[in-house]
Amino acid sequence: MTDSGACVMREPAAVATNACRHVFSVYGIALHSEIPLALPHHQQGELAQIELRTGPASFFSDATRGVRLEQRSGSWYEFCRLPDWSSYARWKEVGEFLVSADGRRIVCRQFDLATTESFQVYLLGQALSIALVKTGFEPVHATVVVVDGGAVAFLVESRFRKSSLAASFLDAGHQLLTDDLLLLQTSARCVLAYPGPARIKLFRKTARRFLAAAASGVKMNPDTEKLILPLDHKQSCRVPVPLKAVYSLAGPRDVFRQQDIRSEPLSPRQGFLELVKSTFNCRIRDTDRLQRQLHETAWVVSLVPVRKLSFPRVWNQRASVRRAIICDLDLQVLTETVFGD
Repeated sequence: MTDSGACVMREPAAVATNACRHVFSVYGIALHSEIPLALPHHQQGELAQIELRTGPASFFSDATRGVRLEQRSGSWYEFCRLPDWSSYARWKEVGEFLVSADGRRIVCRQFDLATTESFQVYLLGQALSIALVKTGFEPVHATVVVVDGGAVAFLVESRFRKSSLAASFLDAGHQLLTDDLLLLQTSARCVLAYPGPARIKLFRKTARRFLAAAASGVKMNPDTEKLILPLDHKQSCRVPVPLKAVYSLAGPRDVFRQQDIRSEPLSPRQGFLELVKSTFNCRIRDTDRLQRQLHETAWVVSLVPVRKLSFPRVWNQRASVRRAIICDLDLQVLTETVFGD
């Protein structure tokens, strides 16, 4: 990249050649983009540089001609790896994306019926996760809030409303760090969690209860009632913060309506398995990637406590769960102070 932000990488055939006029920051990555995005502008200290281009329908049809697309039964998501090791992904009625083999370029196309908000959710979540894995990072599927200057991550089974718990923290004045995709970087004694886009995805009832902002939401995709809700600077954290704790939320088959709120520590092995299960992109299974994933997950677990959180799935319990988590965090801090690391 030049100092002006113009892209100097060689262009694939049929891809727009306009200069990348915008430089944005997300997950600690500098994203050089042809198109405007709902992200803060470039800041110092980025972990990597990724280029975002747009391409016409012919570019994608040419790239995938003769290649069989993988699709899970009943899914509206299609994926394939091309002969040059680039990756193609498509979401019905939202858009399609081609990620280069090294992860340094994403070519995208927004479908006509998609909203800008919906397209950017899939671009900055699903598509960017592919690029991050290819560039050597291990994104985690988590929602993260900031409590007393530290990041608290929630892992959970898909579609099990971890965001609604995060919304309860927003309602109490805490900030959101990221919703869905979490990028971590480890050092000798610390794990930093990086901020994602300043938005949260909630069902309308939850949005009305905790944010009073359901009217401003846009549907995530045509097949869900979940809304994309923008957050202001008071509700979102824009800088990386140390990861304080990870909570794996018990699934619906493991909790009962009337049970107590319970937090229990997981062994390093159990915590390792919970984090591995929450990897953001399971489609890429190269040996090098798997080895890196195992190594980095083990290092995170050695530095950050992972706990299992069980609570009744009752609407009016969210505030009680939030208070229980904060008390649990305070107890961990007290324990560390008394007994040391």
